[in-house]
Amino acid sequence: MSSDITWEAPFCGEGNSCFRLGTDATGNAYIAIAGEEDAPLTDSRDALRRMILDIKAGKADHLL
Repeated sequence: MSSDITWEAPFCGEGNSCFRLGTDATGNAYIAIAGEEDAPLTDSRDALRRMILDIKAGKADHLL
């Protein structure tokens, strides 16, 4: 895995369910379970941006 990923601080929910978001200089975005950053889900920054906007718009509320 690329070592040039800039990881954000973990986002933690109840029960220590912590996720981290990261980006690199080449336009990739990463989502990983905190502590497992060596095995992230990888996509483009645009895909990450769209996912965050969709979540904020309530499109994932049925998962709550």
